[in-house]
Amino acid sequence: MIRIGIIGKTNTGKTTFFNAATSSTAEVSTYPFTTKKPNIGTGQVQTLCVCRELGLKDKPRNSTCVDGWRFIPVEVLDLPGLINGAWKGKGLGTQFLNVVAQADALLHVVDASGSIDPDGKIAHAGMGNPILDVYDIEEELVLWFKVSVDRSLQRLRKRPLKTGAYDKAFAKELAGIGVKLEHVTAALEASNLSTKHPKEWKDEDSRKFSENIRAVSKPTLIIANKMDLAYSEKNFEKLREEFNSQLVIPASSEAELALKRAQEKGLIQYVPGEETFKVLDESRISKDQAWALAYVQQKVMTKLMRTGVEFALNSAVFKLLGMNAVYPVEDPKSFTDKRGNVLPDAFLVPREYTPKDLAKEIHSELAEKMLYAIDTRDGLRLPNDYLLRDRDVISIVTAARKK
Repeated sequence: MIRIGIIGKTNTGKTTFFNAATSSTAEVSTYPFTTKKPNIGTGQVQTLCVCRELGLKDKPRNSTCVDGWRFIPVEVLDLPGLINGAWKGKGLGTQFLNVVAQADALLHVVDASGSIDPDGKIAHAGMGNPILDVYDIEEELVLWFKVSVDRSLQRLRKRPLKTGAYDKAFAKELAGIGVKLEHVTAALEASNLSTKHPKEWKDEDSRKFSENIRAVSKPTLIIANKMDLAYSEKNFEKLREEFNSQLVIPASSEAELALKRAQEKGLIQYVPGEETFKVLDESRISKDQAWALAYVQQKVMTKLMRTGVEFALNSAVFKLLGMNAVYPVEDPKSFTDKRGNVLPDAFLVPREYTPKDLAKEIHSELAEKMLYAIDTRDGLRLPNDYLLRDRDVISIVTAARKK
């Protein structure tokens, strides 16, 4: 399952975002390091289900379908807040950064209202600087990566490496922090170090490579949280201008959490990610609840069109990671599994995945017995090197099935 890590300073609303994204109840407080260990929950990303296109009534197993939208689970990690010096172990830094290694992508939550000081302590709105907060966390991540890169360099300098073989050697060294061969190759090229032997690297080379390997191996989007508060709109524009090469998403995790809690109680009709919600029975809503819903409508939905929480998860999975949603079925004619479930599963797979890769994802034995795959829409047999596309519905044919 894809893992999305939530990073940022303390008191930026990280845990509230986590609770809103996963419908969890992790502790939220204003004192530093409320999150002393990672909170792990399941969120969902949203994509248009193929049931509409095929005119089918589906019966999902590993996901859910609501009004023609397929919600596919992803793992969400809420990590302890970072402070300056975390890369050296200050605060809960070591624990935090070790968990970063497990994430496929990162959501960097900042307080758009500027209500925290440089150390992450509560301050008056507008007093903090969200832009500097982003740079502070980014510096900690780069320095943490550099520690691993420098250790790898020490070992690689003792080995007789051939020209052009540095990427594989580096990838093996950095595999423990979630770095893959393609990440190393891209980072070496971006750093102009592809042909420079590790023995010749200077400290500035290590720094540059660390910056690039951090960027490609842990793609990150910025979440401008607390958009319902004063100063947030002004700071959001500054964030978007400063980090114009990154996705900066406005959000109010408090609003999303309030809507989900109300939906769970049967007070409103709300589908995560949608632009509206509907009160089901006004007579059941207290004055405080009515005020809260009115506040969400006025301060968030009317201005932003959405709370931003579901949109952030979707952007991380489909834009940063470039995942495709594919639907494997057993019977290519009825689009069912062996139990008769219509369009039972939806898998998130990278763009370079082939049907064989998908078979391995489902079950190792299925991959071993696989002969070929069929595109269920037209019944054509797919070539072995076919790259899966978003919304593909395929049937994997095995030796046992062919008989």
